[in-house]
Amino acid sequence: MLPRLAALLFVAALLGGGAPAHAESGQDFAAQAGDHLLGQMAPAVKLTTIDGKTIDLAALRGRKAVYLKFWATWCVPCREQMPHFENVYRHAGDDLEVVAINIGFDDTIEQIREYRGKLGITMPIVRDDDGHLGELFSLRVTPQHVIVDRDGRITYVGHLADAHLDAALAQARKGVTATAATSPAATDAAAQVAQKAKTLDGGDIALADPEHKRRTVLAFLSPWCESYFEKTRPQSAAQCKAIREQLSAHGGDASVRWVGIAAGLWASAQDLREYRDKHAVKVPLVLDGDGALFRRYGVRQPAALIVLDANGRVMRRLDPSALQGRSLVDAALAATP
Repeated sequence: MLPRLAALLFVAALLGGGAPAHAESGQDFAAQAGDHLLGQMAPAVKLTTIDGKTIDLAALRGRKAVYLKFWATWCVPCREQMPHFENVYRHAGDDLEVVAINIGFDDTIEQIREYRGKLGITMPIVRDDDGHLGELFSLRVTPQHVIVDRDGRITYVGHLADAHLDAALAQARKGVTATAATSPAATDAAAQVAQKAKTLDGGDIALADPEHKRRTVLAFLSPWCESYFEKTRPQSAAQCKAIREQLSAHGGDASVRWVGIAAGLWASAQDLREYRDKHAVKVPLVLDGDGALFRRYGVRQPAALIVLDANGRVMRRLDPSALQGRSLVDAALAATP
Protein backbone atom coordinates (compact mmCIF):
# COMPACT_ATOMS: atom_id res chain seq x y z
CA MET A 1 0.00 0.00 0.00
CA LEU A 2 2.83 2.44 0.71
CA PRO A 3 3.96 2.90 -2.92
CA ARG A 4 0.34 3.43 -3.98
CA LEU A 5 -0.26 5.89 -1.14
CA ALA A 6 2.91 7.80 -2.04
CA ALA A 7 1.85 7.95 -5.69
CA LEU A 8 -1.62 9.20 -4.72
CA LEU A 9 -0.17 11.92 -2.48
CA PHE A 10 2.20 12.93 -5.27
CA VAL A 11 -0.70 13.27 -7.69
CA ALA A 12 -2.70 15.25 -5.15
CA ALA A 13 0.20 17.64 -4.75
CA LEU A 14 0.47 18.08 -8.49
CA LEU A 15 -3.24 18.63 -8.91
CA GLY A 16 -3.88 20.81 -5.92
CA GLY A 17 -0.52 22.58 -5.67
CA GLY A 18 -0.17 21.50 -2.03
CA ALA A 19 -2.78 18.81 -1.31
CA PRO A 20 -5.10 20.83 0.99
CA ALA A 21 -6.59 18.80 3.81
CA HIS A 22 -10.14 19.23 2.51
CA ALA A 23 -9.30 18.12 -1.04
CA GLU A 24 -11.25 15.11 -2.26
CA SER A 25 -9.22 12.01 -3.00
CA GLY A 26 -9.42 9.79 -6.05
CA GLN A 27 -11.44 7.33 -4.00
CA ASP A 28 -13.90 10.09 -3.10
CA PHE A 29 -14.44 10.92 -6.77
CA ALA A 30 -14.84 7.21 -7.60
CA ALA A 31 -17.42 6.89 -4.81
CA GLN A 32 -19.39 9.74 -6.36
CA ALA A 33 -19.42 7.86 -9.66
CA GLY A 34 -20.45 4.69 -7.83
CA ASP A 35 -23.48 6.46 -6.39
CA HIS A 36 -24.83 6.64 -9.95
CA LEU A 37 -23.62 3.27 -11.21
CA LEU A 38 -23.71 0.53 -8.58
CA GLY A 39 -26.50 -1.94 -9.07
CA GLN A 40 -27.34 -0.66 -12.53
CA MET A 41 -27.15 -2.70 -15.72
CA ALA A 42 -24.08 -1.74 -17.72
CA PRO A 43 -24.90 0.16 -20.93
CA ALA A 44 -25.33 -2.16 -23.91
CA VAL A 45 -22.72 -0.45 -26.03
CA LYS A 46 -20.32 -1.63 -28.68
CA LEU A 47 -16.71 -0.56 -28.14
CA THR A 48 -14.26 -0.15 -31.01
CA THR A 49 -10.58 -0.52 -30.16
CA ILE A 50 -7.85 1.62 -31.69
CA ASP A 51 -6.96 -1.47 -33.74
CA GLY A 52 -10.47 -1.81 -35.19
CA LYS A 53 -11.76 -4.67 -33.02
CA THR A 54 -15.38 -4.52 -31.80
CA ILE A 55 -16.32 -5.48 -28.24
CA ASP A 56 -20.07 -5.84 -27.67
CA LEU A 57 -20.81 -5.49 -23.96
CA ALA A 58 -24.39 -6.69 -24.41
CA ALA A 59 -23.19 -9.89 -26.09
CA LEU A 60 -20.98 -10.67 -23.06
CA ARG A 61 -23.90 -10.83 -20.64
CA GLY A 62 -24.31 -14.31 -19.24
CA ARG A 63 -20.85 -15.32 -20.46
CA LYS A 64 -18.20 -13.02 -19.06
CA ALA A 65 -17.55 -10.46 -16.38
CA VAL A 66 -16.11 -7.18 -17.66
CA TYR A 67 -13.36 -4.99 -16.23
CA LEU A 68 -13.22 -1.47 -17.67
CA LYS A 69 -10.47 0.92 -16.67
CA PHE A 70 -10.74 4.59 -17.65
CA TRP A 71 -7.30 6.20 -17.95
CA ALA A 72 -5.12 8.81 -19.69
CA THR A 73 -1.50 8.82 -20.83
CA TRP A 74 -0.78 11.93 -18.73
CA CYS A 75 -2.24 10.43 -15.54
CA VAL A 76 0.42 9.51 -12.95
CA PRO A 77 -1.58 6.91 -10.95
CA CYS A 78 -2.75 5.34 -14.24
CA ARG A 79 0.87 4.68 -15.17
CA GLU A 80 1.62 3.39 -11.67
CA GLN A 81 -1.28 0.93 -11.91
CA MET A 82 -0.61 -0.29 -15.45
CA PRO A 83 1.47 -3.34 -14.39
CA HIS A 84 -1.44 -4.52 -12.23
CA PHE A 85 -3.89 -3.89 -15.06
CA GLU A 86 -1.76 -5.72 -17.62
CA ASN A 87 -1.33 -8.64 -15.22
CA VAL A 88 -5.11 -8.95 -14.80
CA TYR A 89 -5.53 -8.99 -18.58
CA ARG A 90 -2.88 -11.65 -19.15
CA HIS A 91 -4.52 -13.93 -16.57
CA ALA A 92 -8.11 -13.12 -17.50
CA GLY A 93 -9.02 -16.49 -18.98
CA ASP A 94 -12.38 -17.12 -20.63
CA ASP A 95 -14.54 -15.60 -17.91
CA LEU A 96 -13.29 -12.00 -17.90
CA GLU A 97 -13.14 -9.31 -20.60
CA VAL A 98 -10.57 -6.57 -19.86
CA VAL A 99 -10.73 -3.25 -21.70
CA ALA A 100 -8.60 -0.13 -21.29
CA ILE A 101 -10.67 2.98 -22.10
CA ASN A 102 -8.59 6.05 -22.76
CA ILE A 103 -10.77 9.03 -21.85
CA GLY A 104 -9.77 10.96 -24.99
CA PHE A 105 -9.14 14.12 -22.95
CA ASP A 106 -5.98 15.82 -24.27
CA ASP A 107 -4.83 12.48 -25.70
CA THR A 108 -4.35 11.66 -29.37
CA ILE A 109 -4.30 8.24 -31.00
CA GLU A 110 -0.60 8.73 -31.69
CA GLN A 111 0.13 9.45 -28.03
CA ILE A 112 -1.85 6.40 -26.98
CA ARG A 113 0.02 4.13 -29.41
CA GLU A 114 3.37 5.52 -28.26
CA TYR A 115 2.39 4.98 -24.62
CA ARG A 116 1.27 1.42 -25.38
CA GLY A 117 4.61 0.65 -26.96
CA LYS A 118 6.69 2.11 -24.14
CA LEU A 119 4.80 0.28 -21.41
CA GLY A 120 4.33 -2.97 -23.31
CA ILE A 121 0.54 -2.91 -23.00
CA THR A 122 -1.23 -5.76 -24.78
CA MET A 123 -4.86 -5.43 -23.65
CA PRO A 124 -7.44 -3.92 -26.03
CA ILE A 125 -7.55 -0.12 -25.91
CA VAL A 126 -10.60 1.99 -26.73
CA ARG A 127 -10.45 5.77 -27.11
CA ASP A 128 -13.50 7.69 -25.92
CA ASP A 129 -13.39 10.15 -28.82
CA ASP A 130 -16.38 12.31 -27.83
CA GLY A 131 -16.71 11.62 -24.11
CA HIS A 132 -19.81 9.48 -24.59
CA LEU A 133 -18.43 6.52 -22.63
CA GLY A 134 -17.36 8.83 -19.83
CA GLU A 135 -20.93 10.08 -19.66
CA LEU A 136 -22.40 6.55 -19.58
CA PHE A 137 -20.03 5.45 -16.81
CA SER A 138 -20.12 8.70 -14.77
CA LEU A 139 -16.41 9.39 -15.20
CA ARG A 140 -15.05 11.50 -12.32
CA VAL A 141 -11.42 10.49 -11.92
CA THR A 142 -8.49 8.71 -13.56
CA PRO A 143 -8.02 5.87 -13.20
CA GLN A 144 -11.61 4.81 -12.64
CA HIS A 145 -12.27 1.08 -12.39
CA VAL A 146 -15.69 -0.31 -13.33
CA ILE A 147 -16.50 -3.99 -12.87
CA VAL A 148 -19.54 -5.62 -14.46
CA ASP A 149 -20.61 -9.09 -13.36
CA ARG A 150 -21.61 -11.88 -15.73
CA ASP A 151 -25.25 -10.84 -15.51
CA GLY A 152 -24.31 -7.41 -16.86
CA ARG A 153 -24.76 -5.49 -13.60
CA ILE A 154 -22.21 -2.95 -12.32
CA THR A 155 -20.89 -4.24 -8.99
CA TYR A 156 -17.79 -2.15 -8.30
CA VAL A 157 -16.43 1.34 -8.97
CA GLY A 158 -13.04 2.37 -7.59
CA HIS A 159 -9.80 4.25 -8.06
CA LEU A 160 -7.00 2.24 -6.43
CA ALA A 161 -5.48 -1.03 -7.58
CA ASP A 162 -5.76 -2.74 -4.22
CA ALA A 163 -7.19 -5.76 -2.42
CA HIS A 164 -10.73 -4.40 -2.76
CA LEU A 165 -10.38 -4.30 -6.54
CA ASP A 166 -8.91 -7.80 -6.66
CA ALA A 167 -11.72 -9.17 -4.49
CA ALA A 168 -14.36 -7.49 -6.65
CA LEU A 169 -12.81 -8.98 -9.78
CA ALA A 170 -12.76 -12.46 -8.26
CA GLN A 171 -16.38 -12.15 -7.15
CA ALA A 172 -17.56 -10.90 -10.56
CA ARG A 173 -15.81 -13.80 -12.30
CA LYS A 174 -17.61 -16.28 -10.07
CA GLY A 175 -20.92 -14.80 -11.11
CA VAL A 176 -21.78 -13.73 -7.58
CA THR A 177 -23.32 -10.29 -7.56
CA ALA A 178 -22.23 -8.02 -4.74
CA THR A 179 -24.81 -6.15 -2.73
CA ALA A 180 -25.41 -3.02 -4.71
CA ALA A 181 -25.65 0.43 -3.25
CA THR A 182 -28.82 2.38 -3.78
CA SER A 183 -28.58 4.35 -6.97
CA PRO A 184 -30.78 7.30 -7.88
CA ALA A 185 -33.26 6.66 -10.66
CA ALA A 186 -32.34 8.01 -14.05
CA THR A 187 -34.50 10.87 -15.26
CA ASP A 188 -35.10 12.41 -18.63
CA ALA A 189 -33.64 15.66 -17.33
CA ALA A 190 -30.34 13.98 -16.56
CA ALA A 191 -29.96 13.03 -20.19
CA GLN A 192 -30.38 16.59 -21.33
CA VAL A 193 -28.14 19.60 -20.93
CA ALA A 194 -30.01 22.52 -19.42
CA GLN A 195 -29.88 25.96 -20.92
CA LYS A 196 -28.89 27.17 -17.48
CA ALA A 197 -26.07 26.06 -15.21
CA LYS A 198 -25.44 26.31 -11.48
CA THR A 199 -22.57 28.61 -10.54
CA LEU A 200 -20.01 27.97 -7.85
CA ASP A 201 -21.91 30.38 -5.57
CA GLY A 202 -25.16 28.47 -5.97
CA GLY A 203 -26.95 30.76 -8.42
CA ASP A 204 -28.33 29.98 -11.85
CA ILE A 205 -26.69 31.41 -14.94
CA ALA A 206 -27.95 31.23 -18.51
CA LEU A 207 -25.40 30.04 -21.02
CA ALA A 208 -26.64 32.60 -23.53
CA ASP A 209 -27.85 36.14 -22.94
CA PRO A 210 -31.54 35.99 -21.82
CA GLU A 211 -32.00 39.51 -23.20
CA HIS A 212 -30.47 38.56 -26.58
CA LYS A 213 -28.22 41.64 -26.55
CA ARG A 214 -24.67 40.56 -25.76
CA ARG A 215 -22.30 37.88 -26.91
CA THR A 216 -21.19 35.27 -24.40
CA VAL A 217 -17.69 33.93 -23.90
CA LEU A 218 -17.63 30.33 -22.66
CA ALA A 219 -14.19 29.71 -21.14
CA PHE A 220 -13.54 26.01 -20.61
CA LEU A 221 -10.81 25.33 -18.06
CA SER A 222 -9.38 23.02 -15.43
CA PRO A 223 -8.04 24.24 -12.07
CA TRP A 224 -5.13 21.78 -12.18
CA CYS A 225 -4.13 22.08 -15.81
CA GLU A 226 -1.27 24.58 -15.52
CA SER A 227 0.65 22.71 -12.84
CA TYR A 228 -0.12 19.12 -13.77
CA PHE A 229 0.54 19.57 -17.50
CA GLU A 230 3.53 21.89 -17.11
CA LYS A 231 6.07 19.24 -18.12
CA THR A 232 4.04 16.54 -19.84
CA ARG A 233 1.67 18.77 -21.89
CA PRO A 234 3.38 22.18 -22.08
CA GLN A 235 1.16 23.41 -24.93
CA SER A 236 -2.00 22.55 -23.00
CA ALA A 237 -0.59 24.14 -19.86
CA ALA A 238 0.16 27.31 -21.83
CA GLN A 239 -3.41 27.44 -23.15
CA CYS A 240 -4.79 27.00 -19.64
CA LYS A 241 -2.57 29.82 -18.42
CA ALA A 242 -3.64 32.07 -21.29
CA ILE A 243 -7.32 31.57 -20.44
CA ARG A 244 -6.72 32.17 -16.74
CA GLU A 245 -4.84 35.39 -17.45
CA GLN A 246 -7.61 36.61 -19.74
CA LEU A 247 -10.30 35.88 -17.15
CA SER A 248 -8.31 37.63 -14.44
CA ALA A 249 -7.49 40.68 -16.55
CA HIS A 250 -10.68 41.18 -18.56
CA GLY A 251 -13.41 39.21 -16.79
CA GLY A 252 -14.90 42.37 -15.36
CA ASP A 253 -15.58 43.87 -18.78
CA ALA A 254 -19.35 44.00 -19.29
CA SER A 255 -19.11 44.34 -23.08
CA VAL A 256 -19.63 40.58 -23.22
CA ARG A 257 -21.10 37.99 -20.91
CA TRP A 258 -18.77 35.49 -19.24
CA VAL A 259 -19.22 31.91 -18.12
CA GLY A 260 -16.21 29.92 -16.90
CA ILE A 261 -16.82 26.17 -17.17
CA ALA A 262 -14.45 23.92 -15.22
CA ALA A 263 -14.04 20.23 -16.03
CA GLY A 264 -15.29 17.96 -13.24
CA LEU A 265 -12.48 15.46 -13.85
CA TRP A 266 -10.23 15.42 -10.78
CA ALA A 267 -11.81 18.64 -9.49
CA SER A 268 -14.18 19.55 -6.67
CA ALA A 269 -16.05 22.75 -5.92
CA GLN A 270 -13.46 23.60 -3.27
CA ASP A 271 -10.64 23.18 -5.81
CA LEU A 272 -12.43 25.60 -8.10
CA ARG A 273 -12.96 28.14 -5.30
CA GLU A 274 -9.26 28.06 -4.48
CA TYR A 275 -8.42 28.52 -8.15
CA ARG A 276 -10.78 31.50 -8.37
CA ASP A 277 -9.47 33.16 -5.23
CA LYS A 278 -5.79 32.52 -5.93
CA HIS A 279 -5.91 34.00 -9.42
CA ALA A 280 -8.58 36.65 -8.81
CA VAL A 281 -10.80 35.23 -11.54
CA LYS A 282 -13.66 37.69 -12.00
CA VAL A 283 -16.17 35.65 -13.96
CA PRO A 284 -18.99 33.32 -12.83
CA LEU A 285 -17.66 29.77 -12.58
CA VAL A 286 -19.53 26.52 -13.17
CA LEU A 287 -18.21 23.09 -12.15
CA ASP A 288 -19.18 20.71 -14.96
CA GLY A 289 -19.28 17.72 -12.65
CA ASP A 290 -20.74 15.25 -15.14
CA GLY A 291 -18.98 16.72 -18.18
CA ALA A 292 -22.28 17.55 -19.89
CA LEU A 293 -21.25 21.05 -20.99
CA PHE A 294 -17.86 19.90 -22.28
CA ARG A 295 -19.65 17.24 -24.34
CA ARG A 296 -22.34 19.61 -25.53
CA TYR A 297 -19.80 21.97 -27.05
CA GLY A 298 -17.44 19.23 -28.24
CA VAL A 299 -14.55 20.28 -25.98
CA ARG A 300 -12.01 17.49 -25.45
CA GLN A 301 -9.16 19.57 -24.03
CA PRO A 302 -8.75 21.22 -20.63
CA ALA A 303 -8.77 24.69 -22.20
CA ALA A 304 -11.02 26.17 -24.88
CA LEU A 305 -12.79 29.41 -25.74
CA ILE A 306 -16.16 29.52 -27.49
CA VAL A 307 -18.04 32.68 -28.45
CA LEU A 308 -21.85 32.56 -28.57
CA ASP A 309 -23.90 35.20 -30.35
CA ALA A 310 -26.73 37.08 -28.62
CA ASN A 311 -29.09 34.19 -29.37
CA GLY A 312 -26.79 31.49 -28.02
CA ARG A 313 -25.50 30.15 -31.34
CA VAL A 314 -21.82 29.25 -31.58
CA MET A 315 -20.06 31.92 -33.60
CA ARG A 316 -16.53 30.61 -33.42
CA ARG A 317 -13.87 28.96 -31.32
CA LEU A 318 -10.84 31.00 -30.32
CA ASP A 319 -7.35 29.62 -29.87
CA PRO A 320 -6.26 30.77 -26.37
CA SER A 321 -2.57 30.83 -27.26
CA ALA A 322 -3.21 32.80 -30.47
CA LEU A 323 -4.47 35.87 -28.64
CA GLN A 324 -0.86 36.93 -27.96
CA GLY A 325 -1.63 39.82 -25.67
CA ARG A 326 -4.83 40.74 -27.47
CA SER A 327 -7.85 41.21 -25.23
CA LEU A 328 -10.28 38.32 -25.26
CA VAL A 329 -13.05 40.93 -25.23
CA ASP A 330 -11.78 42.44 -28.49
CA ALA A 331 -11.45 38.98 -30.04
CA ALA A 332 -14.97 38.00 -28.97
CA LEU A 333 -16.52 41.20 -30.31
CA ALA A 334 -14.63 40.87 -33.58
CA ALA A 335 -15.71 37.27 -34.06
CA THR A 336 -17.88 36.61 -37.08
CA PRO A 337 -20.06 33.56 -37.79
